[in-house]
Amino acid sequence: MNVRVLSIELRRSVAPWAGVVVLTSALAFLYLVDAEWWRGTTAWTAQWTPLAMWTRSLLFYLWPLAVGLGALQGLRDHRSKMSELLTSTPRPAWHRAATLAGTTAITLASAFALLVLVGGVQVLANTEYTHLGWLPISLVGALFLVAGAVLGMGAGRALPSALTPPALAMSAFVFTALMHMSLGRTETTTATGITSTEPNRVSLLSPAVQEVRDVLVTLSASVHVGQTIWLLGMAATGFALLVAATWSARLFALTPVLAGAVIALLVLPSDPRRMYVVDEAAAELVCDGPVCVTKTHRARLADLAGPGKEALRLLRGALGGRAPVSVRENTALLPEGSTPQWSRETVLFDFDDEIIAAAKGEELTRALIAKGMVPGCTPVGWSGFGGDEFAQTVAAGWVLGDLRPLPGTRSAGVRREVDAATRPVWQELQALERAGQLSRINAMRAAALSCEGDPFDALSGGASR
Repeated sequence: MNVRVLSIELRRSVAPWAGVVVLTSALAFLYLVDAEWWRGTTAWTAQWTPLAMWTRSLLFYLWPLAVGLGALQGLRDHRSKMSELLTSTPRPAWHRAATLAGTTAITLASAFALLVLVGGVQVLANTEYTHLGWLPISLVGALFLVAGAVLGMGAGRALPSALTPPALAMSAFVFTALMHMSLGRTETTTATGITSTEPNRVSLLSPAVQEVRDVLVTLSASVHVGQTIWLLGMAATGFALLVAATWSARLFALTPVLAGAVIALLVLPSDPRRMYVVDEAAAELVCDGPVCVTKTHRARLADLAGPGKEALRLLRGALGGRAPVSVRENTALLPEGSTPQWSRETVLFDFDDEIIAAAKGEELTRALIAKGMVPGCTPVGWSGFGGDEFAQTVAAGWVLGDLRPLPGTRSAGVRREVDAATRPVWQELQALERAGQLSRINAMRAAALSCEGDPFDALSGGASR
């Protein structure tokens, strides 16, 4: 397709408008809605992989939009009553179909590329860690838009009705919703009896991805391969429908998308732990003595090293041989709803943890001490407030010699609640002899590290009564 043909096609088709709608609606969604894609280390402008994952998540509604706009494009010849005239010309049908599909593919791919570029410019300013592991995620996202639009064109040509575009767009939206909420999820029960859901392999036929909750999480290579096969089959069916002139040919044109789905399901992983995986290169540790962060956050090591070493020194003075000997960013990837796993020898932390994110300097030392004493047993992906936070406050106060709210406890009401719950326990603990204090602290740490029992109850002496 030369430049002249492309310019003519752009003027007489909805392809430019499709690109404009995709780009502007995506940017409006990202910038006008204050949501998780602006929060912490997983913000869409913070790191490359979250950028790719968040822009892919927008396909939840962009892909149905592309399918509907493609169907509208496929109705063009029918609306202009030129179908019979075009079939009588010597120009091959596949040539006309390639021009139509190619124009829309270029505009949609360009719109998605511009969306990624807008975020990429900001990522460059926010991180020192640059890699290409995010690129397949975005390339498959662009391919989803192109394949969906081509499939919509073919369906619009095969079913020339004004109802076809909205019906296809709504069907595509229902498909993505079902993949996200029910058909694409498998219910599981954790060892503690908590019920949660995990994605299954069918969900990977959907263009959208899970909400980004960890900066180190990416999609595996088998997911990229399986989705590419599925999309090539989808695009082939759409193109075949554009060319087909008889109903038998149109029925035969469905073969590629069905074959693509079957082959893709054979390639796509069945285990959720092989779908969303840890990026090993990004999770590689960079250390300053006993204090380590991932390569993704190596720019933060300088600010963390001093408070981290001081926290270890104070913990060693308070706990002796039972104290942790290192501080390390947590790189474990656990299923949502599962119980966290902690180490007695290592203070594991997450930069998105509320008390870590809100702390600097001496306050960061207090936050790391609190995490080393009581890491927290809230199920992965859940949020809560109560016994763990109370125990962290008292434990950090015991090590440092003063009872103060932890970093991140900004609300006056929450501060009063924490003080009312912790001060009696703190005073009771201080009144004990050293041996009694250590007994309660050790019982608290045992409950906190194993996530069996209530650390705050153990700290207040409840476990021994």
